[in-house]
Amino acid sequence: MHKFWSSLLAGIIGGLVTFGVTRLADKPVISQPSDIQVPAPRQVNYDVTAPPFDFVRAAERSMSAVVHIKATESRESADQRRRQTDPFYQFFGDRFGDSFSRPRSGSGSGVIFTQDGYIMTNNHVVEFADEFEVTLHDNRKLNARLVGRDQSSDMAVIKIEAENLTHIDMGNSDEVRVGQWVLAVGNPFELTSTVTAGIVSAKGRDINVIKNKAAIESFIQTDAAVNPGNSGGALVDTEGRLIGINSAIASPTGAFAGYSFAIPVNLAKRIAEDLIKYGTYKRPYLGVDIADLDNKLADELQLPYKQGVVVLGMDPEGSAAKAGIEINDIIIQVNDKNVTNNTELRELIARSKLGDDMALKIVRKGKQRDVLVHLRSRNNP
Repeated sequence: MHKFWSSLLAGIIGGLVTFGVTRLADKPVISQPSDIQVPAPRQVNYDVTAPPFDFVRAAERSMSAVVHIKATESRESADQRRRQTDPFYQFFGDRFGDSFSRPRSGSGSGVIFTQDGYIMTNNHVVEFADEFEVTLHDNRKLNARLVGRDQSSDMAVIKIEAENLTHIDMGNSDEVRVGQWVLAVGNPFELTSTVTAGIVSAKGRDINVIKNKAAIESFIQTDAAVNPGNSGGALVDTEGRLIGINSAIASPTGAFAGYSFAIPVNLAKRIAEDLIKYGTYKRPYLGVDIADLDNKLADELQLPYKQGVVVLGMDPEGSAAKAGIEINDIIIQVNDKNVTNNTELRELIARSKLGDDMALKIVRKGKQRDVLVHLRSRNNP
């Protein structure tokens, strides 16, 4: 009986304690204002925080210097072309309808590189034409004349009569690195002032696209989208500086399929200078047959070197022969620049001027030698 009353009393006391705690928990806790901890608001300023990079500045600096070129063959030139290709044309006229003698036309892009209106473009944009209309970024239309063109490099220069034009800033294609961002600026599919972005995929590409025995191909390869109409337009770096002239695409369909190719600006600028001064490109002539040095060739010739350019043949009247270069010499440097393949060597020669002295470092029978080559033209050794 005593145990029963003890258990009952304990239950009553426990219930009262539980009730009191519950009421205490329901009662609001009042603190002094100084005890309240208010979290500081998070500051977010989207106008000040810039992305790591963007292409706005490069686009703004380059677009106004890139033009649209409409190239047309005059009626007189079309008739003359038919007379040269069709021996019966002068006697019977156009036997197959007007479509066969209709003047040809095409379009492309160009880059203003002087304030007074000299424009770089591709030879294949203008080679068939004798009438040119240039549309500037501000929609002004001006007639242009052909200054000169060079088939071996696919370069050409035309001229509009204007002053104080916005012209492109020149970059340095020697400093271009694989992996860096670039922009292609031009007029694909008649869409004026179009900008696409990509990276440099490779340098010194020879893709055998210029159908000329003495072709100069040392393209900058990119994956920026380039399509018909982009030819002759600008390839620029992220500061808007010109590093190449867009020239070709690798495509089974004729439209962009992943890779495009640009003439390095250091080469394009050098050829443009001659076209303006002489109307033609005065190309230095080294006069050698060369091949890339690889393991197989090095083993065949019993050479200790694995990189460079091997001289396999020689014109006795060429610049190299006159300077004492011999067959089986390995060219490893030109003017202190390392040479690892024939594409690099051809570009360095093409960028030189007639009369220049070119310092070659060669390897002959395992020993390095320095040879100074005085560059001559092919027709005037």
